Amino acid sequence: MILLTGATGFIGRHLLDRLLGEGQRVRCLVRGERTLPCETALADLITGARVDRALAGVDTVIHLAGVTKALRPAEYESGNVTASAILAREAAGKVKRFVHVSSLAAIGPASGNEPVNEDTPPHPVSIYGRSKLRGEEAVRNALPDAVIVRPPVVYGPADTDVFRLLKAVSQGLVVEISGGERWFSSIFVLDLVEGILAAATKPQAAGRAYFLTNPRPNTWAQLGASAAATMGKRVRVLKVPAVLTDGIGYCGEIWSHVRRKPGIVSRDKMAEAKYANWTCDPTRAAAELNFTAATPLDTGLAATLAWYREAGWLKY
Repeated sequence: MILLTGATGFIGRHLLDRLLGEGQRVRCLVRGERTLPCETALADLITGARVDRALAGVDTVIHLAGVTKALRPAEYESGNVTASAILAREAAGKVKRFVHVSSLAAIGPASGNEPVNEDTPPHPVSIYGRSKLRGEEAVRNALPDAVIVRPPVVYGPADTDVFRLLKAVSQGLVVEISGGERWFSSIFVLDLVEGILAAATKPQAAGRAYFLTNPRPNTWAQLGASAAATMGKRVRVLKVPAVLTDGIGYCGEIWSHVRRKPGIVSRDKMAEAKYANWTCDPTRAAAELNFTAATPLDTGLAATLAWYREAGWLKY
């Protein structure tokens, strides 16, 4: 039996579909009443209520649930640190494999031209990144054999974050921070699902951490150009001076508080966006998990944009 958290999120939906398609027995931990195509367990990772019941009969845990954007810093702490610590402590001594899905943000950006790897000292530059690192530490303290995977930018059908950039491209506009090219690693969501399943099943993964990413990094300019070409759009590039990013982030926070819904534009996200190299090295995952993210950016974007168009999210 596999216990999956975060099953209603972007990555979780794709992972759940894959597990059920393989005939796996899956139980999804949910906070409220949800209709899902599998068994559900009502539990609260913040208080720990009923988590022990959710783990009954489980041999594998895949912990995807977390907070990627928030109105207040405390929400990162509770969603990424407290929740991970409680689940790991409850799972200790009960499960054979615990896969904790973290983020490249927990380690931080690359220095110079070399991507970060699993031996790079952690140096998160955002509240989000620091919370993901503390979540990793809490899991490792409770479960030394846990497997930690760190994806970079994840994109694919039903994503709502990279979608914002793609929507702007569909309207003929690309916004970039001035000061040179900004490189990033990325992974198509279906490739990430493959990597998570490898981490959940390979015996040699116990106690290890892995970056799950496509081997080829790209720039945000390349992503915009690829999306524009796929949609047959001509775009105008708006360069934003780096000195304005804090102000833009602050305005984004005000708007989020007005809407009472966190957005992707905030000072915390702008703190990450200032860095020119968010790349990571997939060598260890290839060697130990026999995992390679095979989907090139152009191919993944084409599939993603086709889904958005069919779903009515984009018109082009």
